[in-house]
Amino acid sequence: MDKSFAETYFDFSKVNTETLQQAFIDTIYMTVISMICVLVIGLVLGLLLYTAGRNNKPYAKFLYTAVSIISNIFRSTPFMILMVLLIPFTKVLVGTMLGAKAAIPALVFSAAPFYARLVEIAFREVDSGVIEAAEAMGANYWQIVRKVIIPESIPALISGLTVTTVSMIGFTAMAGAIGAGGLGGLAWQEGYQRNNLTVTFVATVIILLIVFIVQGVGDFLAKRTDKR
Repeated sequence: MDKSFAETYFDFSKVNTETLQQAFIDTIYMTVISMICVLVIGLVLGLLLYTAGRNNKPYAKFLYTAVSIISNIFRSTPFMILMVLLIPFTKVLVGTMLGAKAAIPALVFSAAPFYARLVEIAFREVDSGVIEAAEAMGANYWQIVRKVIIPESIPALISGLTVTTVSMIGFTAMAGAIGAGGLGGLAWQEGYQRNNLTVTFVATVIILLIVFIVQGVGDFLAKRTDKR
């Protein structure tokens, strides 16, 4: 006998709260640890791209091209494929290819180049008049970066970080399908493979709530730091 719509999606007796709680913790763990790494690496790479892009010397052009190519390779490779390709590296780095820890290298390699591009764009959008005024006052390049470019870019950096974090949450869900755990793994293994669509529904709702919260906080912070 076919199940009704309510029995298919809203039979919450089929949801194990302990398993759901652990999946939620794993998703938050993967997202937070990965985004800390992405923030640091993305800022460094973004600044490197911005600095090299403004320099007309041959070595700077070569550096910009090399970093751009490497960044585009990791940014353009589908996450599932990238995670499989990085399995040997992941096993050496964290000692396993399963669980939340194992997903972090692929998450970072996938998202850091994306955020680096957003950082570069944010730096380029800083008003050139402000930079010229700082130069006229005798500030050197790194003083301008620290006291002018980064502060002026804060709203755009926050917006870029918000977009990247939302994408990261989606990546963690995909990682769950190949053994990383989290809400994506729960939705796939407990929900799809065992035909328990209530679990898939609940996991999806929680993922959406996390995304809405991240987006809301990011938009709020971007508006609060925008001086315009």
